[in-house]
Amino acid sequence: MTGMFVTIDGPGGVGKSTVTAAVVSQLRAAGLPVHQTREPSDTTLGQLARHGTEDYRGMTMACLIAADRYSHLEREIRPAVARGDAVVCDRYIASSLVLQVLDGVGRDFVWELNRQADMPDLAVILNARADVITKRLGRRGAHSRYEREPGGTEQECALYLEAARFLMASGVRVLQLDASTAGPDDIARAIVAAIREPWMRGRL
Repeated sequence: MTGMFVTIDGPGGVGKSTVTAAVVSQLRAAGLPVHQTREPSDTTLGQLARHGTEDYRGMTMACLIAADRYSHLEREIRPAVARGDAVVCDRYIASSLVLQVLDGVGRDFVWELNRQADMPDLAVILNARADVITKRLGRRGAHSRYEREPGGTEQECALYLEAARFLMASGVRVLQLDASTAGPDDIARAIVAAIREPWMRGRL
């Protein structure tokens, strides 16, 4: 019985990790098999990418992220989907289409690097007003150089809108949600509803 591959992307500070955890919790509460993961992955390669943002930039980082993605698919994501799990991944290709572009890499190059990767069954893209995200980042602090760049939040929000349009035009099912005022549990409920209907239909 085939599972489902769901990705959750959005600007730093929008609440991706909190929403991802809430989605996983709600799916498990409904008795559905779930596999939670993230990118960069928790492998040696993924950790090099995660902790190397100060050392690696541009095409180097784009290639490192893509290499981790293909390894992640082979080692973790595809086996979990094959055994019937709903795989929920915190960050995926949409983040590459934003962060690597912010890093000076052309979108076409980023897409060519990633076009052989499995497309998600559902790509969730969270967004919020830039002022809301800026306040959240001020409270929790920046986690990477992308979040410290002046004007970076406004650029990131705009690029996620572009990434959503690009993925939809490429045939990916995209769910865009505004996290400016909605709480993580409410956002998670909307995502779970979008997961369950087609997934359960496919499992009948």
